[in-house]
Amino acid sequence: MDTDVVVVGAGPVGLLLAGDLCAGGARVTVLERLTVPTTESRASTLHARTMDVLAERGVLEVLGELPSGGPGHFGGIRLDLTAADPGHRFAGQWKCPQAVLEQVLGDRAVRLGARVLRGRELTDLGRHEDHVVAVSGTDRISAAYLVGCDGEESSVRVLAGFDFPGEDATLEMLRADVEGLDIPDRRFERHPDGLATAHRWPDGSTRVMVHVFGTTPSPRTGPPTFGEVVEAWAKVTGEDIGGGRPTWLNAFGNTRRQAATYRRGRVLLAGDAAHRQMPVGGQALNLGLQDAAELGQRLLARLAGGDDGPLERYDAVRRAVGARTLTNIQAQALLLLGGPEVEPLREVFGELMRFDAVRAHLAGMVSGLDTPRASGLDTPPGPRDTPQERTTMGKLEGKTALVTGASRGIGRATAQRLAEEGALVAVHYASNDEAAAETVALIEKDGGRAFAVRAELGVPGDVHELFLGLEQGLRERTGTTTLDIVVNNAAAQTAAGLAPEDVTPEDFDRLMAVNAKAPFFIVQRASSQLADNGRIINISSGVTRVANPEQLAYSMSKGAIEQLSLHMARHLAPRGITVNSVAPGITDNGSPVFDVPEIVEAMSQLSAFKQVAKAQDVANVVAFLATEDARWITGAFIDASGGTLLG
Repeated sequence: MDTDVVVVGAGPVGLLLAGDLCAGGARVTVLERLTVPTTESRASTLHARTMDVLAERGVLEVLGELPSGGPGHFGGIRLDLTAADPGHRFAGQWKCPQAVLEQVLGDRAVRLGARVLRGRELTDLGRHEDHVVAVSGTDRISAAYLVGCDGEESSVRVLAGFDFPGEDATLEMLRADVEGLDIPDRRFERHPDGLATAHRWPDGSTRVMVHVFGTTPSPRTGPPTFGEVVEAWAKVTGEDIGGGRPTWLNAFGNTRRQAATYRRGRVLLAGDAAHRQMPVGGQALNLGLQDAAELGQRLLARLAGGDDGPLERYDAVRRAVGARTLTNIQAQALLLLGGPEVEPLREVFGELMRFDAVRAHLAGMVSGLDTPRASGLDTPPGPRDTPQERTTMGKLEGKTALVTGASRGIGRATAQRLAEEGALVAVHYASNDEAAAETVALIEKDGGRAFAVRAELGVPGDVHELFLGLEQGLRERTGTTTLDIVVNNAAAQTAAGLAPEDVTPEDFDRLMAVNAKAPFFIVQRASSQLADNGRIINISSGVTRVANPEQLAYSMSKGAIEQLSLHMARHLAPRGITVNSVAPGITDNGSPVFDVPEIVEAMSQLSAFKQVAKAQDVANVVAFLATEDARWITGAFIDASGGTLLG
């Protein structure tokens, strides 16, 4: 190979990535269309998570002390970003012109060994099983991987055939940096005809932004004219800024697009090449830099001889974060650019933002402090020496999971185990609010992410109620309702010592409704929003393999769930979704009976290991089936009874 990695685009995202890769020992070539660095400063705001990224790479030392950006906003409504984590060393937001940041990151990348080739536009891309070829004019550069960091109009994204679904802009805002103005500073001032913002830079120039309510994007191939900005400013504020001298002109809208995947074989995307959004609150630049921080360490692990897992998790983690960010930006665009019709919404939103929890939630989203810490922050880039991925992230990072009956026992242990591996877990429960809250608290205490969903199973409308809460929780935390893992664990049981002739029709109907009917329709409902290569794990029971008349009706209901696994495994296999059954034996679920030593001793004799299982023992089996490692297991009955069924 001519180089290990080709990075296309020498903006802040591409240069941060190039520097990280070189710091880890990789050979990097950067292709940039522009012949000289741009002096434009499209973005100027750095958030707390990004400040962490820059600090741990020594970049802040070079930038020097950055001025505070003051309080932030959400859709133009004041929001103190320190609410996300008042004790964080970079709480709030900070100002740094993009051109300055780009220069410092470029110097770092070159110092660490990156080869930056300017005036080189990517004209073609050859994708092969074991390498890629970047074509620029007559130059052909072979590499193990190629990363597109080339912005909204990414050539890499187009040439590699990435799908880029979403919506084009319906509203437009104009902005300009203008010298020679003497107008008051404004912060998202709403006037009868539109919105106006003005901010004086330290060099004396003024950044103006203006939107005339209802203005749709104009067909143009370049920036707006200064005359358009002058006209719009006059219409909104009544002021004439025509005597100023524009140094930069730009227009942007509420476009929302995101690549369907951030990886196609040996080609990856980061930054605006992977997502296009309205640049409100500085989130676009910060999102891209955090993409690069995540990708650098994962790509180094792969180059060092590891498997594809790190790159697959890059796609899962950053695409989920991107989707959530784009959703909050769309909400802000509505609040910011909407006309008089959104005033009631702004009023209600303003009232909600008086609550500490709401401010902390929104500030965490904008600052990036509520997302998993990028692997590049856990271990700063250093010499590449081992094939192991240097990260604390789990095998389910970026995945979402639903665990039914997760307020106690095997369900709780499973929820904790999946969260430990990085999944965002929906903790379903029927009625015990306190127990469900305890499960969520245990997960969060260990650094995981979870939320509770209440729905009684076995009653009319149960699955619909469950998914209403599930989808709301997922949308709030990820921006989508995509589900990756379903664990059907909730179950009803018959009373101990109940002979077959004593089972009533009501008993039987209840068992079948909770243990068979509910899982069937949960899987049916989930299948439409399960991601390809998803996982369904149904918790059965060892009693389906041994005769126990006192558990006849219960055993019949669990036999049904095994049939559900068998047939759905065949049905969903074309999408790479696996469906399996796990059958525990006697397992300590916290019931009082397990506090009686004599009973526990008698039960332990049924196991080949002469022990009663802990809930974690079963949870470990479920967690394995949820990972990529178990992709070749489907339609299986997994005996997790500790050898109870050996006879």
